[in-house]
Amino acid sequence: MTAEIRSFDDGWRRWIAENLLLDAPPPALHGALVGHGFDAAEAAREIDTALASPYLQGAARIRNRLRKRDWILSVYGALNRLRVGSGLIERRERLLRDEFFEQYYFQNRPVIVTGAFDFWPAREQWNFDYLRERCGDREVEVQFGRDSDANYEINQPKLKRTMRFADYVDLVERSGPTNDFYMTANNTSHNRAALAALWNDVPAIGEYLDAASPDTGFFWMGPAGTKTPFHHDLTNNFMAQVIGRKRIKLVPMSDTRYMANDLHCYSQVDGSAIDYERFPSMRDAQLIECTLAPGELLFLPIGWWHYVEGLDASVTMTFTNFLQRNDFSSHYDTYHEL
Repeated sequence: MTAEIRSFDDGWRRWIAENLLLDAPPPALHGALVGHGFDAAEAAREIDTALASPYLQGAARIRNRLRKRDWILSVYGALNRLRVGSGLIERRERLLRDEFFEQYYFQNRPVIVTGAFDFWPAREQWNFDYLRERCGDREVEVQFGRDSDANYEINQPKLKRTMRFADYVDLVERSGPTNDFYMTANNTSHNRAALAALWNDVPAIGEYLDAASPDTGFFWMGPAGTKTPFHHDLTNNFMAQVIGRKRIKLVPMSDTRYMANDLHCYSQVDGSAIDYERFPSMRDAQLIECTLAPGELLFLPIGWWHYVEGLDASVTMTFTNFLQRNDFSSHYDTYHEL
């Protein structure tokens, strides 16, 4: 009994084109197609047709332009690594405004600033009892079911649930390490109003942020074990750690080509346990790690890939309302599959 010969469809033709554009040798493609049950002569014809296609030739020219951009980014990355201490995130005490913007914001470099929000009432007052007392009866929005959905970040709109804030605080305080539930910036449209009583405790850090901006920050709260997978943001960000500690892994924007970016701003790489066999390009990425403690302010530059994991039950505030321009998303249009 002979095996059935497979027929080519547009999915397989797209596979051939993508691999040719990635410089896969035609003989290797031919062997793979035959191994998947395609007739050898038909596989050869499909590869030859793709190679002769003006569509593929046009796509190759676009690929070459993108490779030129990759080269430019690689130069930036190589120069950055020549800096003394480039593999570490500097910690600066009460960094002055001009120095922050000149040395970090404009240069797309992360930094941890200490002492920047010691004046916040939240630094002294926020604990689980205080949060319950201030807003316990308010209804908040939380993401649940993250452990059962491998794409929990992409699918977060489907994971929303509302509950009393006091009940959520109880859950966070008593839970062991888990990523199953988390209150994040994606819940802010609902929670900013629900938790409005807390916002007076976190006034704008006027040295760097615009107090007149309507973007007054984002509230994050979860148990130890919460994870935010590798992604990059479309804005510059401040991460102000109020309760608990978080571990952050960062990769510079110039190393984007190593990050297995498959959709919008997301990576396929699991930051909690990087699989270098599956993603060998990650060996070429500059991976920088830090632990953010209460009272520390991390500047996350736009485009930098970051993975965040809660080491303790934690509360974090994040901000994007800088005194300098931060509206770069208007030029971003790659929300689709890559």
